[in-house]
Amino acid sequence: MAAKKGSKKLILEYFLANIGKVLESRDIQQASGGASEWARRVRELRNEDGYQILTFKDRSVLKPNQYLLETTKRLPAFARDISKETRARVLERNGFTCQMCGAAAGDPDIFNSNRTVRLTMGHILDKSKGGDDSPSNLRAVCANCNEGLQNTSLPKPDRIHLLSQIRRATIQDQEAVLEWLVQKFDLETPQKKTK
Repeated sequence: MAAKKGSKKLILEYFLANIGKVLESRDIQQASGGASEWARRVRELRNEDGYQILTFKDRSVLKPNQYLLETTKRLPAFARDISKETRARVLERNGFTCQMCGAAAGDPDIFNSNRTVRLTMGHILDKSKGGDDSPSNLRAVCANCNEGLQNTSLPKPDRIHLLSQIRRATIQDQEAVLEWLVQKFDLETPQKKTK
């Protein structure tokens, strides 16, 4: 008898069979075998396995609940090498409470009445921005905040504040913002002026 495939493997096979096609979240969940944590498996494929799975945060043409895998090329992934000892120390330091919304481990989950709150490790400075797995860069976060279900992040900056922050940034950071906007909105790269 053949071994049953896990939801992550089923989701990866679905993405690989549909490269370049916009996929809806309900179809991904169905392809996963109906897994309740299908979104976590998608994040693992992107963040840990390096697959370039795009969302509306990456491309303006995508709507929420839409995903796109454009290529099989994988980016270097960040390993999850947080020891049990470090996890325990961070959880204890944070009082076994989500540092974003205040929910405690074991509280009823407000998004799913059949579950209780589970805590995980979250990075204060993301690894993609140079953060590490040291206890000083880790905090306890609930699964909902980690998955972005809670609206507990800082309010979005208004246009004037956002532009003022970009103007204060280094030239390299301003160019990185421009590059990201060009890619997100599928624009042509502006030509540099020569003197």
